[in-house]
Amino acid sequence: MLVDSPPEQRAETAPAPPNRRAIRVVGLLVSVMMLVLVAVASIAIGAKALSVGEVWHGLFEDSGTYADVVVADRLSRTVLGLLVGAALGLSGAVLQALTRNPLADPGLLGINAGASAAVVTAISFLGVTSLSGYVWFAFLGAAAVGAMVWFLGGSRGATPVRLALAGTAISAALYGYLQAVMILDNAALNRMRFWTVGSLSSATDSTIVQVLPFLLVGSVLALALARPLNAVAMGDDTAKALGANLNRTRALSMLAATVLSGAATAACGPIVFVGLMIPHVVRSFTGPDLRWILPYATILSPVLLLGADVLGRIVARPAEVQVGIVTALIGGPVFIFLVRRRRLAQL
Repeated sequence: MLVDSPPEQRAETAPAPPNRRAIRVVGLLVSVMMLVLVAVASIAIGAKALSVGEVWHGLFEDSGTYADVVVADRLSRTVLGLLVGAALGLSGAVLQALTRNPLADPGLLGINAGASAAVVTAISFLGVTSLSGYVWFAFLGAAAVGAMVWFLGGSRGATPVRLALAGTAISAALYGYLQAVMILDNAALNRMRFWTVGSLSSATDSTIVQVLPFLLVGSVLALALARPLNAVAMGDDTAKALGANLNRTRALSMLAATVLSGAATAACGPIVFVGLMIPHVVRSFTGPDLRWILPYATILSPVLLLGADVLGRIVARPAEVQVGIVTALIGGPVFIFLVRRRRLAQL
């Protein structure tokens, strides 16, 4: 169900006092430091623990040793985690502003379902078996569903409620199709079981190169929408009074969210709750201004994703728990807490 922002969040975003602005800047710097630390941990920690010297040697003095190969593999995994985490955080923040629902995430508009349905179709009916093939089908599926949601939601007359309802209906239909195909086709089930939980373990340089252009374009577009989305978040009448172009802002926001979450899902599979949790948590200390929410979400979402990935490698050594499972285990209780806190605040 769509949840409107509280009245205080719909107030016009005023310039922050100097001291609050300084605190936000310091917070960004601290967030960057956290990101660097968790990225280093992602390279150093795994089924085989590496020393600082081995990590340094693998990064800068590659000589083909086992440790160097491990570092190279983990580096690709870490870079993909950074990119995907930032994409999920940005897309979640954009969708929460677009739908005026602080509990929205990329799954709300059916984007994850579209990517998953496209991949299972490619596996079962077209015989696609490579990750590079999954990437393109997943992205096309996400883009197709994004366009369907936009048109079913009313296109130029789209509203947050219509978009959310269209996304929910399409998601239900596609997940039913996905489950039916996987039950009837054991080969598809075997190939899909790791992709559908969300994982960084198959990261390669090729995957990064394929999704990087989409992630860069989507990130730039999302960050550029901060100011018009601030106006949209205050309500249609207020946004129009401020001169905002509602149709253009909503269309570009849908495009940015689809490109970001579609490319992220294509590369790693559907990873839940990252796009929901981080923007919601960030909003609690930055306020409703998207000019701060979006940069914070870009930095802190990879912290959560890579931290969950490292945790998954530690708890099941020498095997690992896929990052999508870890984020779901963390995100489920957090989501319940957020919903309960919001209900109490409305009483």
